[in-house]
Amino acid sequence: MPEPSYPDLDRPQLSQAALRAELVRPGSLWSSLTVVERTGSTNADLGQAVRDGVREGAVLAAESQYAGRGRLGRVWIAPPRSGLTFSVLLRPDVKVALQGWLPLLFGLAAATAIRQVAEVDVRLKWPNDLLHDERKLAGILAERIDSAVVIGMGLNVSLRESELPVGHATSLALAGAACLDRDRLLAGVLRELERLYRDWCLAGGDADASGLRAAYLAASATVGQEVRVELPGERLLAGRATGISESGQLIVRSGGVDHPLSAGDVVHARL
Repeated sequence: MPEPSYPDLDRPQLSQAALRAELVRPGSLWSSLTVVERTGSTNADLGQAVRDGVREGAVLAAESQYAGRGRLGRVWIAPPRSGLTFSVLLRPDVKVALQGWLPLLFGLAAATAIRQVAEVDVRLKWPNDLLHDERKLAGILAERIDSAVVIGMGLNVSLRESELPVGHATSLALAGAACLDRDRLLAGVLRELERLYRDWCLAGGDADASGLRAAYLAASATVGQEVRVELPGERLLAGRATGISESGQLIVRSGGVDHPLSAGDVVHARL
């Protein structure tokens, strides 16, 4: 007997056809959208697509990943169809020095869409986490490949308490979300991402002129808080997060000195 299409009725498949019909249209940022049952890493797959010359706006979603990665190579694994695991390929015509805003922009788009679709409050922990009640709901990984940027997200949607990868994680289901429909969630994130990305690109990557900085700060769980930042070489920086620089760096004031920190400089940031 063949394996049923819906081995877990609470976790239906993403609808590639419906998502394409809604998002891949003339004039849209999204040039292609593919859903695969299983892959190692959607970021790695789109990274290869960059080298093959794939157009900006390619979207790849996977029902499960067996080699998913977080920042600094941390492993990210979830049961099949329990989350949203996807990556997008962008080719911004913006100075490289300003592209540190891209993962923050992506996080803001995701947080906005989750609030709208799932009616769950989400805050942004710099540089790459989405939080609900101080527990991790999603993680973001951005990687530069040649002149392109691939950005991926893993969002916990229907994970049960026993399925959470770490103790400080949560899921939309556990947060009491009004909607767990992954098609609606993915479409919402991509629509909001397109809106923010176009505004930011039109402003030449200027986070103030595009309104990105103000919107990000309003959703930030980091800025304004006392933080302890682990740096390479087992160094520790303790101070107050006071803002985000024009290039997307976190500014930590410690000992009367402002320290701008890039995501690549930080091993871990604790609130």
